[in-house]
Amino acid sequence: QAMLRDEDTEADFQRFLRRVDDVTNLLQGLNSPDSAVREKAIAETEKRLQEPGAGREEEEESRTMVNRTLINPSGTARPEAVDADGFLAALEKDAKARAQRRRRNEQLANALKEQGNEAFREGDFALAIQRYSEGLEKLRDKQELYTNRAQAYLKLREYEKAISDCEWALKCNKNCLKAYFLMGKAHLALQHFTEARQCYEKMLQVDPQKEKLFRDCVREARLEEKRVRDEQRAERELQAGNVAALSIQELLQRISSPGHDILYYTGGIRLLAGVVNDCTGQTLFRTNNGFSILGNETVRGAFCAENKSPAEVELCVSLLLLWQAACAGNEENQRVLLAQPQVGAQLAELLSSGSPQIHRETLALISLYSHNENGRRLLLKQDLSRWLQLLMAFVKSTDARAESAMNILSDLIGEERFQTQCRAMFATDVLPLFTQLLVCAGQVEQAALAPAVAVLGSLCADVVLRAQLAQSRECWQACLQLLDGCPGASSPGYQQSVFAVLGLMMNLLLESNGTIQDLAVPISGRCLALLSHQDGRIVTRATGVLSRVLPASPSAVEEVLKGGVVKKMLKFLKAGGQLTSSYAIKILSICTKSSRRAQEELLRWDKKLQVLLELLEAGDELTVGNAALCLSQCLLLPGAASALLGSSVVQLLLRHAGGDAHRTSVQQNSAIALGRLCLAEPRHIPQLRKLNGLAILNSSMKYVQGS
Repeated sequence: QAMLRDEDTEADFQRFLRRVDDVTNLLQGLNSPDSAVREKAIAETEKRLQEPGAGREEEEESRTMVNRTLINPSGTARPEAVDADGFLAALEKDAKARAQRRRRNEQLANALKEQGNEAFREGDFALAIQRYSEGLEKLRDKQELYTNRAQAYLKLREYEKAISDCEWALKCNKNCLKAYFLMGKAHLALQHFTEARQCYEKMLQVDPQKEKLFRDCVREARLEEKRVRDEQRAERELQAGNVAALSIQELLQRISSPGHDILYYTGGIRLLAGVVNDCTGQTLFRTNNGFSILGNETVRGAFCAENKSPAEVELCVSLLLLWQAACAGNEENQRVLLAQPQVGAQLAELLSSGSPQIHRETLALISLYSHNENGRRLLLKQDLSRWLQLLMAFVKSTDARAESAMNILSDLIGEERFQTQCRAMFATDVLPLFTQLLVCAGQVEQAALAPAVAVLGSLCADVVLRAQLAQSRECWQACLQLLDGCPGASSPGYQQSVFAVLGLMMNLLLESNGTIQDLAVPISGRCLALLSHQDGRIVTRATGVLSRVLPASPSAVEEVLKGGVVKKMLKFLKAGGQLTSSYAIKILSICTKSSRRAQEELLRWDKKLQVLLELLEAGDELTVGNAALCLSQCLLLPGAASALLGSSVVQLLLRHAGGDAHRTSVQQNSAIALGRLCLAEPRHIPQLRKLNGLAILNSSMKYVQGS
């Protein structure tokens, strides 16, 4: 539909703009350095001033968006000739008067706007519109008054007027984000879906940083368009005599009729769940008030009973199955269900009931919500502390309920509001339960164990929670106990749990505290044992944990050296794998820095240090820096520098020492290695001189002396 327009006001506005352009051109001509242009402008000015009615054009400022210029408002007779200075003086005097009037009107308009805002906040939208309109009578080009009035019109569902005000706001400011937003809302309410999307796209063009708002608006428009189309299709099918539609109506009438026993209603709900199994059925169920089923006293009594009889359990399960069928993939139905009185609170009660069957179907219903963004938002409006306790309690179950509960927690853990709740309950509820879960890994449903650990790992993104968790000796010991194995240690579920626990440990090792130092030796021992695991993912993560825990304890370094860590790391480096290699070279750099034994073993297993030379050519700066550090430590051994004669070591180290890597450790470690190389074996110096590297060597000596 075409947007509403005030044609008279629009024409008046355009005429005014043309006159402003004319006056601007005259002023430019009067100030021109070209005498011919200036004389022509003076003549044109005299002609305009002498035109009949030229001085009788006084109009109120509210007639246009911008005040008109009145050259001579008094209408008195003019001399035959008007010079440029006189014209400009009159123009300046008139401009000052108009500016003063505008300031006064702007003050009045602002006061009226504030009165309108106050009325809007109090919910008196009609009064708000009146005040905004009075403000516009004072100042017609005030954009805020148009958008504020449009917002009030939206509240009163006067959508066409809201659109018109948004158009006028855009005449005042073509980049008015609020105008596009409100216009889109108005078009959406009128079911003008194309126009609504166009408004939202304009909004994003004006401010690309509003992408989240744009996505939310587009999502709302799509849902509304889908809802309208579903209802239209359902109506067409109903008019055509669709059997399913008739069945839904009949069954709802049967369930809503009073005076029957519980088995009667259970049977009707079961039949209804069988026909509410597609988009049309879901829409008909909603439009025929199917979600008001709890209005039936018998159904509500069974649903809300604390100690349910077998018959009440059966009805409750049937009702949950019906809601699953009605809400599967239908976000509008999900919203309507949780908007029903008692439903949200009662779902939590069902989770704490004594019926495993009710537990399973309640968890299945909640899962429908947790799988989509809008559904999660609806869930997060409930009592989160209660839901968190209930869901986490299911983790200890030995059946499918544990997996369902953990999957729901995994879906919710990314939501900020849920994380806030976890933070508040962390020490008292979250941590003890997860610790117990890890300790009892052998008795827990394996499918739930890995998601549970992953949820705990997600919480580590919060720095405060990660610090608390890293200080918990109980948590570390539980992780180690799980890594020790259990009766199902060879199962895929258990291996997935080991992988998740190693990831959790890597996150915790971003912290540094006394607990980690105390447990560094057993942590290193468990990880060293996992380096021969058949699952390459577990090997990589175990290597990563080693690379982070070894700096915490020299004793841990000595233990892994006894276990042959140098030989294992060289094997990983030769086999390739970028992530594993980056961990392996970091481990070697840690070991060689603190232990001469590690230096000797590395030289024994890689006599010409060929592995380190290859790593110096890697594209990853962290790997290069650790390789240079490791090489510089090995060069302290007799004969190590001589073993590198004839290699490209000087060229490689020189390139990195004098390079522009982002990590300064690359230049520093390479410079130290280069200095130690030439000090230990002077026969490398001619090659250095040939490459014009003496200046770099001299500058590197401060690093060598400092090291």
